Amino acid sequence: MDNIVEIKDLVFEYKDEETGESLRVLDGVSLHIERGEFLAVLGRNGSGKSTLAKHMNAILTPASGTVLVDGIDTSDESRLFDVRRRVGMVFQNPDNQMVATIVEEDVAFAPENLGVPREEIRRRVDETLDIVGMSAFKQHAPHMLSGGQKQRVAIAGALAMRPELLVMDEPTAMLDPGGRAEVIETVKKLNREGGMTVALITHYMDEAVRADRVIVIDNGRIALEGKPREVFSQVEKLISLGLDVPQSTYLIHMLSEKIPGLDKTVLNDEECAAELLRAMGIKKEARP
Repeated sequence: MDNIVEIKDLVFEYKDEETGESLRVLDGVSLHIERGEFLAVLGRNGSGKSTLAKHMNAILTPASGTVLVDGIDTSDESRLFDVRRRVGMVFQNPDNQMVATIVEEDVAFAPENLGVPREEIRRRVDETLDIVGMSAFKQHAPHMLSGGQKQRVAIAGALAMRPELLVMDEPTAMLDPGGRAEVIETVKKLNREGGMTVALITHYMDEAVRADRVIVIDNGRIALEGKPREVFSQVEKLISLGLDVPQSTYLIHMLSEKIPGLDKTVLNDEECAAELLRAMGIKKEARP
């Protein structure tokens, strides 16, 4: 097993400014992320999922325990640059990551700070904008773009660093359904066709079902872990943790009380329809 991230017994605390008390946000989290994997991280607000994400590129470092990125201890300040070259971050609000007045200049910003040669920067800018489908907008002003387009530019900026892992902290939370679809399609393409390792922190279940593996964080600990079908079939458990489940999964779960034998692991509308037709003894007709 080749892991890009290995987290062992991670504990993180911060001090409440009003009371002076230490509050534990992550409480003994152990986790690995394999190279080429698409991992989704779920959890209600305040569960610790964003704090976990920030440990993956040393924005935060453990109070105790270890976080290794490609074998590098993130607590080693002398290797901070090496960690951040390996881990690209995309945050919730793309406006907070825009630093230039032209799209291509924004994408070039991080490689320029790394001292990458001009010719290589040009190649990276063109390549990453093409990957995220934004080549036609390279001369546009970022503030004139839609939310989904801005987020794709932010992804291009992260990719221009040539990271081995792309960590995305609720990148679609501020987007409309169309923008969300744009971003998730881009991420899935990067993972499926480009082999990019992705850790997606999200509260949208329809995004998480597309991952290879799902973990659920609750009160700073991993409460559930497994493939999407394994995790989302535990409807009652997820609801008790304050989370939703895919609508199709929930529908089958409710109907199973009246119709025994339904497959409770369905994840989308198409699977739900097929399962209901099967239960009714109706064969789905092939499309001409």
